[in-house]
Amino acid sequence: MSSSLDLEMVLDSKEDLELAKAAQRCIVSSLDHSKAINIAIVEDGVERLSESPVLRLPPKVLRLFADVLGSLAQGKAIAVMPKELDVTTQEAAMFLNVSRPYLVRLLEEGKIPFHKVGTHRRIRFEDVVQYKEDRQKISKDALQKLADQAQELGMGY
Repeated sequence: MSSSLDLEMVLDSKEDLELAKAAQRCIVSSLDHSKAINIAIVEDGVERLSESPVLRLPPKVLRLFADVLGSLAQGKAIAVMPKELDVTTQEAAMFLNVSRPYLVRLLEEGKIPFHKVGTHRRIRFEDVVQYKEDRQKISKDALQKLADQAQELGMGY
């Protein structure tokens, strides 16, 4: 998925994982969803807080930072990219964890919108994410129906 805004990251040192956990806890504990928060950037060796630059960030950005830090602290890889990004069929298939031929079939059946650039299919990343979220919701709903049915039948689940 190529864009100048792409960012892929994973933390691999124990020290970095601990720093991410501590930063996430700090952000979450101070997060008030109605107010922006000031964050001072303090480098090692700076003795006075007044010498440090201060960022004022809106709550949604802080929540994003907390979520990213939480994933990194768990050792998960993250990728940040704009939703408006167009992806290839191979990139979309990899994101959905399906084969490229299966993805092409979904495109041809109209289940995911796409457009062509010359002879190549391109898919808005936002549409790929929406398809994945819709499939997850359908799966979750089906699982809940099975659990409800098992309870009604007294199967002990």
